[in-house]
Amino acid sequence: MEAKATAKFVRNTPRKTNQVLSLIRGKKIPKAIEALSFTPKAASMVVGKVLNSAIANAGALENFNDFIVKEAWVCNGNILKRMISGPKGRGMPIKKRTAHLTIVISDKSANESIKSKK
Repeated sequence: MEAKATAKFVRNTPRKTNQVLSLIRGKKIPKAIEALSFTPKAASMVVGKVLNSAIANAGALENFNDFIVKEAWVCNGNILKRMISGPKGRGMPIKKRTAHLTIVISDKSANESIKSKK
């Protein structure tokens, strides 16, 4: 069984969010939650919320030890374009980037059936 959760328009840059997602890809859920709790990056809170949402979507709130993080990816969202004052009265552009992140989890039975097909 697979479950998916997404978060859109997150006010973290996609590059920084991808660094946090690379820590949990392919890991079991308890190990992924432990890795996120000790990660000092700001994106780890958002990734933790999306991971908890995927667990809830799977309906495995009590017994999620058999699940693994099958896929985790981040895409570029909208860019908020702002201006800040520069020298000689000019305006300097600021790009405030957003991200769309998706996490897919699956249980062991789904993983074993995929491996047996290959």
